[in-house]
Amino acid sequence: MQTLYSIESGAMSPDPKRAQESLDGSLEQSCRLFAYLIHLVGEVARYAETDAVRRASKHLPSKEDLEVNTKISGNTLVWQFLEDPGYRRQVTEGHFGSRLDPALVRSLYLTLAATPEYARYIAVPGRDRNGERAILTFLFNDIILPEERVDEHLSEEFMVWDDDAEMMQSMVLNYFGRPTACDFDAVISDEKRTYARELLRTAIDKREHCLEVIGARLKNWDPDRIATIDMILMRMGLCELLYFETIPAKVTLNEYIDLAKDYSTPQSGQFVNGILDGIHKEMEAEGRLHKVEYRK
Repeated sequence: MQTLYSIESGAMSPDPKRAQESLDGSLEQSCRLFAYLIHLVGEVARYAETDAVRRASKHLPSKEDLEVNTKISGNTLVWQFLEDPGYRRQVTEGHFGSRLDPALVRSLYLTLAATPEYARYIAVPGRDRNGERAILTFLFNDIILPEERVDEHLSEEFMVWDDDAEMMQSMVLNYFGRPTACDFDAVISDEKRTYARELLRTAIDKREHCLEVIGARLKNWDPDRIATIDMILMRMGLCELLYFETIPAKVTLNEYIDLAKDYSTPQSGQFVNGILDGIHKEMEAEGRLHKVEYRK
């Protein structure tokens, strides 16, 4: 959608090769953003060691300064991804070390350390999988994500953050639940990449045909006054209906209604639904849609 919008607004050439390069760049940035969020969680957890050393080095350290609990710095999930070769490659290639502000990490750790949840975590001797996962989930969901400075930092570092935030939250939480299932080198599967490229190429190649079909449904509407995003979403949805046989029509309609609500005007969901649903019913009645079950 974003790539097509850049083309329609004149910010990018309609050349399919250039468009795919732009799309691939966005996908790669999403992969790096995921690793960066995991990295941020790990750096905040590991700051417990730094804080313990800092407090113990005071001129007149208190008893509390000398007994800082550093359990979280040895969190088993943290060390699992720290030792993951794919994660280490992302850190090196993405220059994570120079991008993350140490002052922000320290602030996040001190906020975490002051919570009852953290006190309960360090009060439990030993380690168990649920406890290790729960404290990282709390750190990410309740300390990191609500912090305005984190949002500003991620928006500056990653252009995709505003659009990917909700998806990234789900991906990080899924990772905490099943870390062994994650491949940092292939966060976005080859299947998804292929689908994205094919949909982009189809939307470019079939642009004129799609606009003709959509235009026939725009009774009493001036196409030039319809939001560009709405036209792009209807075009993408029509491409899925016509050329992606394994995607059920209902899935397509629901997906583009949600996208219109999220990225366009408050009325866009209903508008996009009305147009696409009308096209769908007409083509289905005429036998022009040929959907097949995915497994077949």
